[in-house]
Amino acid sequence: MLTPEQIAAANKANLETLFGLTTKAFESVEKLVELNLQVVKASFAENVDTAKKVLSVKDAQELMAVQAALIQPVAEKALAYTRHLYEIASDTGSEFNKVAESQIAESSQRVQSLVDNIARNAPAGSESAVALAKSAISAANNAYDSVQKATKQAVEIAESNFHAATNVAAKAAQQATAQARTSAKKAAA
Repeated sequence: MLTPEQIAAANKANLETLFGLTTKAFESVEKLVELNLQVVKASFAENVDTAKKVLSVKDAQELMAVQAALIQPVAEKALAYTRHLYEIASDTGSEFNKVAESQIAESSQRVQSLVDNIARNAPAGSESAVALAKSAISAANNAYDSVQKATKQAVEIAESNFHAATNVAAKAAQQATAQARTSAKKAAA
């Protein structure tokens, strides 16, 4: 039987966990807002600079050169923004996963203690029922461990794919910039 003190302690621990997760969620939102504000400020300043450059252009060749110079920085900034978003989401997810793993481990330990307590106080002849309960708990823990390992592998694969895709996109942006510069030089000649 649970005592009122045990129930109060469990409720207190659950509230602390909830407040911790809520704090982490707010921190992530703050990081996201800060990132977006930085992007807006930088974009505004760059747009003003670009407008000045475009307005000072004297011919089509100069315009093409200005456009060619803009391609790679825009692509690089988009990739950097995506990386920052990914890092924020990944960090937040990691924190939530740590808390979930901790909570599941504690719950598993409590259930195991409860079953052990029941086994000690069980009437004679109930050994098979206790063994069945222990076996079910063990199977559930093993299933959880398997799912957890598969999830971690999937996350690692997703991260690897994300990094590979951003590298490909960065190379494509560099190639596009080089091609645009080559076209601008050809047009100038």
